Amino acid sequence: MVEPDLAFLAHQGERILTEITSLRDDMAVLTAMVFRVDGSQSAMLQELRATHTQTARMNDRIRKLEDAQ
Repeated sequence: MVEPDLAFLAHQGERILTEITSLRDDMAVLTAMVFRVDGSQSAMLQELRATHTQTARMNDRIRKLEDAQ
């Protein structure tokens, strides 16, 4: 059985640290994307509520005009 030498173990340790750093960077990017989508969804919901309120107000004005005739 061949035992690994210290140079091999050092190289593998460096490789593992590089992969962990890369995964950490990927996680930061994915987290930022999720926050952006979540913010977009919140903004879309706010816009939808505002549009609903605007439409309801317009419907009330039209009803008043129809009742006046």
